[in-house]
Amino acid sequence: MSTENLIDIQNVHKRYGRKRVLRGVDLAVPSGRVTALLGVNGAGKTTLMRVVSGLTKPDRGTVALGGASAARAGHELRRYIGLVSHAPLIYDNLTGEENLAFFARLYDLEAPGERIAAVLDAVDLYARRRDLARTYSRGMIQRLAIARAILHDPPILLL
Repeated sequence: MSTENLIDIQNVHKRYGRKRVLRGVDLAVPSGRVTALLGVNGAGKTTLMRVVSGLTKPDRGTVALGGASAARAGHELRRYIGLVSHAPLIYDNLTGEENLAFFARLYDLEAPGERIAAVLDAVDLYARRRDLARTYSRGMIQRLAIARAILHDPPILLL
Protein backbone atom coordinates (compact mmCIF):
# COMPACT_ATOMS: atom_id res chain seq x y z
CA MET A 1 0.00 0.00 0.00
CA SER A 2 1.22 3.47 -0.78
CA THR A 3 1.81 6.37 1.62
CA GLU A 4 -1.11 8.37 0.21
CA ASN A 5 -4.38 8.53 2.11
CA LEU A 6 -5.15 5.09 3.42
CA ILE A 7 -8.82 5.64 2.54
CA ASP A 8 -9.84 8.05 -0.20
CA ILE A 9 -13.55 8.31 -1.08
CA GLN A 10 -14.65 10.67 -3.83
CA ASN A 11 -18.20 11.58 -4.85
CA VAL A 12 -19.71 8.24 -3.75
CA HIS A 13 -23.41 7.74 -4.39
CA LYS A 14 -25.59 4.77 -3.45
CA ARG A 15 -29.31 4.16 -3.81
CA TYR A 16 -31.53 1.31 -2.76
CA GLY A 17 -34.51 1.54 -5.06
CA ARG A 18 -35.81 5.11 -4.80
CA LYS A 19 -34.05 5.78 -1.50
CA ARG A 20 -30.84 7.77 -1.76
CA VAL A 21 -28.54 6.54 0.98
CA LEU A 22 -25.23 8.16 -0.01
CA ARG A 23 -25.07 11.37 -2.00
CA GLY A 24 -21.68 12.72 -3.08
CA VAL A 25 -19.68 11.46 -0.10
CA ASP A 26 -16.05 12.61 0.04
CA LEU A 27 -13.68 11.40 2.75
CA ALA A 28 -9.90 11.21 3.05
CA VAL A 29 -8.31 9.28 5.92
CA PRO A 30 -4.51 9.53 6.19
CA SER A 31 -2.46 6.54 7.31
CA GLY A 32 -2.19 6.26 11.09
CA ARG A 33 -5.35 8.27 11.75
CA VAL A 34 -8.30 7.08 13.80
CA THR A 35 -11.50 8.38 12.27
CA ALA A 36 -15.04 8.09 13.64
CA LEU A 37 -18.08 8.17 11.40
CA LEU A 38 -21.07 9.54 13.32
CA GLY A 39 -24.68 10.08 12.31
CA VAL A 40 -28.30 9.39 13.13
CA ASN A 41 -29.97 6.08 12.28
CA GLY A 42 -30.43 5.80 8.54
CA ALA A 43 -27.71 8.34 7.71
CA GLY A 44 -25.75 5.80 5.64
CA LYS A 45 -22.89 4.90 7.99
CA THR A 46 -23.25 1.16 7.50
CA THR A 47 -23.70 1.54 3.75
CA LEU A 48 -20.51 3.62 3.55
CA MET A 49 -18.61 1.00 5.57
CA ARG A 50 -19.93 -1.70 3.22
CA VAL A 51 -18.78 0.35 0.21
CA VAL A 52 -15.30 0.88 1.70
CA SER A 53 -14.97 -2.82 2.57
CA GLY A 54 -16.01 -3.88 -0.93
CA LEU A 55 -19.18 -5.64 0.22
CA THR A 56 -21.39 -3.12 -1.63
CA LYS A 57 -20.61 -1.45 -4.94
CA PRO A 58 -21.28 2.30 -5.16
CA ASP A 59 -23.59 3.51 -7.92
CA ARG A 60 -21.15 6.30 -8.69
CA GLY A 61 -17.85 7.61 -7.35
CA THR A 62 -14.53 6.07 -6.42
CA VAL A 63 -13.01 4.36 -3.42
CA ALA A 64 -9.24 3.95 -3.15
CA LEU A 65 -7.45 2.12 -0.37
CA GLY A 66 -3.77 2.92 -0.07
CA GLY A 67 -3.88 4.51 -3.51
CA ALA A 68 -5.30 1.41 -5.23
CA SER A 69 -8.77 1.49 -6.75
CA ALA A 70 -11.09 -0.74 -4.75
CA ALA A 71 -13.16 -1.39 -7.89
CA ARG A 72 -10.17 -2.69 -9.87
CA ALA A 73 -8.47 -4.63 -7.09
CA GLY A 74 -11.67 -6.36 -5.96
CA HIS A 75 -11.29 -9.37 -3.69
CA GLU A 76 -7.50 -9.03 -3.33
CA LEU A 77 -7.88 -5.62 -1.69
CA ARG A 78 -9.98 -7.11 1.12
CA ARG A 79 -6.79 -8.48 2.62
CA TYR A 80 -6.05 -4.88 3.66
CA ILE A 81 -9.30 -4.54 5.62
CA GLY A 82 -10.42 -5.96 8.94
CA LEU A 83 -14.17 -5.61 9.44
CA VAL A 84 -16.33 -6.01 12.52
CA SER A 85 -19.92 -5.62 11.40
CA HIS A 86 -23.31 -5.88 13.09
CA ALA A 87 -23.26 -9.64 12.44
CA PRO A 88 -20.16 -11.11 14.10
CA LEU A 89 -19.44 -13.68 11.32
CA ILE A 90 -18.50 -16.38 13.83
CA TYR A 91 -19.30 -20.09 13.52
CA ASP A 92 -21.08 -21.30 16.67
CA ASN A 93 -20.15 -24.96 16.11
CA LEU A 94 -16.40 -24.19 16.11
CA THR A 95 -14.17 -23.24 19.01
CA GLY A 96 -12.71 -19.75 19.17
CA GLU A 97 -9.38 -21.17 18.04
CA GLU A 98 -11.00 -23.12 15.17
CA ASN A 99 -12.87 -20.02 14.02
CA LEU A 100 -9.62 -18.10 13.75
CA ALA A 101 -7.84 -21.03 12.08
CA PHE A 102 -10.61 -21.09 9.45
CA PHE A 103 -10.18 -17.38 8.71
CA ALA A 104 -6.38 -17.73 8.76
CA ARG A 105 -6.71 -20.20 5.87
CA LEU A 106 -8.90 -17.71 3.97
CA TYR A 107 -6.15 -15.12 4.37
CA ASP A 108 -3.40 -17.62 3.44
CA LEU A 109 -1.55 -17.01 6.70
CA GLU A 110 1.44 -19.31 6.96
CA ALA A 111 1.91 -21.11 10.30
CA PRO A 112 -0.91 -19.11 11.94
CA GLY A 113 -0.76 -20.82 15.35
CA GLU A 114 1.32 -18.12 17.06
CA ARG A 115 -0.73 -15.31 15.52
CA ILE A 116 -4.00 -16.96 16.59
CA ALA A 117 -2.68 -17.32 20.15
CA ALA A 118 -1.55 -13.67 20.16
CA VAL A 119 -4.88 -12.22 19.00
CA LEU A 120 -6.85 -14.47 21.37
CA ASP A 121 -4.64 -13.21 24.19
CA ALA A 122 -5.09 -9.60 23.02
CA VAL A 123 -8.89 -9.91 23.31
CA ASP A 124 -8.66 -11.88 26.58
CA LEU A 125 -10.06 -15.13 25.13
CA TYR A 126 -6.97 -17.32 25.22
CA ALA A 127 -8.19 -19.27 28.26
CA ARG A 128 -11.46 -20.05 26.43
CA ARG A 129 -9.88 -20.77 23.04
CA ARG A 130 -10.98 -24.42 23.00
CA ASP A 131 -14.60 -23.74 24.03
CA LEU A 132 -17.30 -23.76 21.37
CA ALA A 133 -18.26 -20.26 20.30
CA ARG A 134 -21.91 -21.05 21.13
CA THR A 135 -20.90 -21.09 24.82
CA TYR A 136 -19.49 -17.54 24.62
CA SER A 137 -21.39 -14.52 25.94
CA ARG A 138 -22.37 -11.75 23.52
CA GLY A 139 -19.37 -9.71 24.65
CA MET A 140 -17.02 -12.64 24.10
CA ILE A 141 -18.44 -13.14 20.59
CA GLN A 142 -17.74 -9.47 19.84
CA ARG A 143 -14.18 -9.87 21.11
CA LEU A 144 -13.74 -12.97 18.94
CA ALA A 145 -15.02 -10.94 15.97
CA ILE A 146 -12.37 -8.30 16.73
CA ALA A 147 -9.73 -11.05 16.91
CA ARG A 148 -10.90 -12.27 13.48
CA ALA A 149 -10.71 -8.73 12.10
CA ILE A 150 -7.13 -8.15 13.29
CA LEU A 151 -5.87 -11.69 12.63
CA HIS A 152 -4.24 -10.82 9.29
CA ASP A 153 -2.86 -7.50 10.64
CA PRO A 154 -4.75 -5.26 8.19
CA PRO A 155 -3.78 -1.60 7.82
CA ILE A 156 -7.48 -0.68 7.78
CA LEU A 157 -9.78 -1.73 10.61
CA LEU A 158 -13.49 -0.92 10.24
CA LEU A 159 -15.56 -1.22 13.42
